[in-house]
Amino acid sequence: MGASAGIAALASLSRKAAAQKPDNALEVDMLPDAERVAGVSFTPDERQQMVGAIEERLEAIRALRGVAKPNTLAPAQVFDPRLSGIAYDTGETNAVNVTPPEPGIPPASGDHIAFAPVAQLSHWIRTKQLTCRELTDLYLARIKAHDSKLNAWITLTPERARAEADALDAEIEAGKVRGPLHGIPYGLKDLFDAEGAPVTWGAEPYKDQVAETDSAIVKRLHAAGAVLLGKTSCGALAYGDIWYGAVTRNPFDPREGSSGSSAGSASATAAGLCAFAIGTETLGSLVSPSHRCGTTALRPTFGRVSRAGGMALCWSLDKVGPMVRHVEDIPLIMDALNGFDPADAASIPTGFSYPGREAGKGLTLGFAPAWADAANDAELAAFEKAKALAGKVVEVKLPDLPQEPLFQQLLAEAAATFEDLTLSDRDDMMKWQEDAAWPNSFRAVRFLTAIDLIQIDRLRRLWMQAINEMFDGIDIIIGPNFTSGLLTPTNFTGHPCLVMRAGFQETRPRSLFNAESEEDIATALTPVAVSLWAPLFGETRLLAFGADLERELEVAGKRPDL
Repeated sequence: MGASAGIAALASLSRKAAAQKPDNALEVDMLPDAERVAGVSFTPDERQQMVGAIEERLEAIRALRGVAKPNTLAPAQVFDPRLSGIAYDTGETNAVNVTPPEPGIPPASGDHIAFAPVAQLSHWIRTKQLTCRELTDLYLARIKAHDSKLNAWITLTPERARAEADALDAEIEAGKVRGPLHGIPYGLKDLFDAEGAPVTWGAEPYKDQVAETDSAIVKRLHAAGAVLLGKTSCGALAYGDIWYGAVTRNPFDPREGSSGSSAGSASATAAGLCAFAIGTETLGSLVSPSHRCGTTALRPTFGRVSRAGGMALCWSLDKVGPMVRHVEDIPLIMDALNGFDPADAASIPTGFSYPGREAGKGLTLGFAPAWADAANDAELAAFEKAKALAGKVVEVKLPDLPQEPLFQQLLAEAAATFEDLTLSDRDDMMKWQEDAAWPNSFRAVRFLTAIDLIQIDRLRRLWMQAINEMFDGIDIIIGPNFTSGLLTPTNFTGHPCLVMRAGFQETRPRSLFNAESEEDIATALTPVAVSLWAPLFGETRLLAFGADLERELEVAGKRPDL
């Protein structure tokens, strides 16, 4: 059907609707208030002409709401971060080379083993100095001893973990090693399916869900030999650190929340309750808890890691990444996670390579001098050491475009994903009900117009073009996590980001629980992180430079006192 024929058909439907108006039909005198909400103004004659067409559209929407739309149903329009006319180096094969730091023999202390880098743990397992079962039992024991203070885990799967570990030990005895993740225990953000385990999404309305199959992430990590310890806590529907059972805490100062939404993954990793964890980011959910808890995390290029079998929040923004204690843990995990998956509509065929820290030498570093004006000592030290490591430093100028409208697209996608929650009033079941929480946001964004949403999407393309130009001649940009002005736009453009520990500072709890006065509470030494950004598919140089910077900063080894 052509456009003119389609419009004629709609007009016919409109006339029929006008002839048989229901009792709740739209009236002309309702439109001025609606115009105020939409930010437009029309004349009385225009309103009279519009009312029939609007009523017809409302009828179409009522029909739309009757169509089942499970969380697994992706939109027809799929976001692709690649701009036309640009040749991207996405690679073809995976090749990772990480040398463990003086592996030696396992220390006598279980605490020292628990905090060891993944490459070191892998060496001990491969050389039969440590069994997969011993390492799994060590982390399960640490969870039992410490998680009551942190609330970092929603569900543990000890039977599955021990069975996987025992099978992996048998493989080693038979001379088979799957790779560097063979026998390495991890935590999985409770947005992802693991067969037979609850998948609660951190929210009361969904806390009784049980997964029937493994998500793509779990399948790939299982194939690589990683051992699933359980599901880490996440803020309800991937927002914040408040979930239906508790508030997840920062292990460096359990008086405060761990931030979110990858709250439990950050807290558990920082506390040595797993070797690594899986988190997600839509707009800051890897960066924020890493900043609070002192973990290091990679937000990969959009489309690099499959989201199939995970809760969708925003189809055009959701990204999956590893959360670790050491930068060079990340390539070992990405080697397993990377790769095309037809089950994810936004998946992009890519290879992943990491030849080692040499790939980070002689790079051009971008930095905005204004970022140093409000920086703390740890951030300043990181900036200066990064400049010293770079082959060349150039000044970065942020694009002169508004960021605020972009957030409305996130809200609209999320509200569409969970429309049934709002319309059924089950949003009242959720624990967090403040103005900034999802229930209120989902209701309010319904008054964003379709035209506004399309215009925001056009602005998003302007940002894609502007960020691409900003990276012209630049390999890495370093800056503060939140005040750089890059957190929001690079999430919408799909660019990779490495958030990493830079140092420590004395802080009072930043989210207080049962406290009468912030001034009366003692400070604690808590982590500070910085962010590094790279061009699309530029993770190799990003991680190599980050690994060199981590070595120079000498702060990655500090542990929380639990």
